[in-house]
Amino acid sequence: MSFDSAPINLTHHFLIAMPGLEDESFARSVVYLCEHSERGALGLIINKPSDITLKSLFDKVDLSLRREDLTREPVFQGGPVQTERGFVLHEPMLMDKAETDESAYASTMTIPGGLEMTTSKDVLEALSTGAGPRRVLITLGYSSWGEGQLESELAENAWLTVAADLSVIFDTPVPERYDRALSLLGLKAWMLSPEAGHA
Repeated sequence: MSFDSAPINLTHHFLIAMPGLEDESFARSVVYLCEHSERGALGLIINKPSDITLKSLFDKVDLSLRREDLTREPVFQGGPVQTERGFVLHEPMLMDKAETDESAYASTMTIPGGLEMTTSKDVLEALSTGAGPRRVLITLGYSSWGEGQLESELAENAWLTVAADLSVIFDTPVPERYDRALSLLGLKAWMLSPEAGHA
């Protein structure tokens, strides 16, 4: 890294794939970054549904799902890493009567900006009883970048970045999420050239 560039922190931002990014996992993807530091980055793709519904996922782990609003929701392909493992992006759930800001679930990463990402089964158990976080997005797998990797992809114009808007994750129909994320930058897909260029 050159001395004139301060490290950037894109935690709680969207990465929006440029048209020239043809990698099968990431083409036309919107990635929500859960963590970004000098050690690397970790995120979940929020607009690539799999053919698995939450009901069938819960059946697979021997849990019933008593949340009618979630049964037909898709499980998303969160990225190419650990695709057999579940990741639950959700609104913060704090411990009852806790003085601390401790999450109600084990194995939870608190994301500055207002979300949590949990990898332990207890969040699924809470959802199965009809409790748990109201708004969730569940993925199999995640996306990760090693030290300096994301920065070099940004320098190659592979991604656009914008501060995350939770309504894109939880309130926008899946097929519209890419265009909606672009609109946060005042852009439309047709404005982007598939050839990555440098000004």
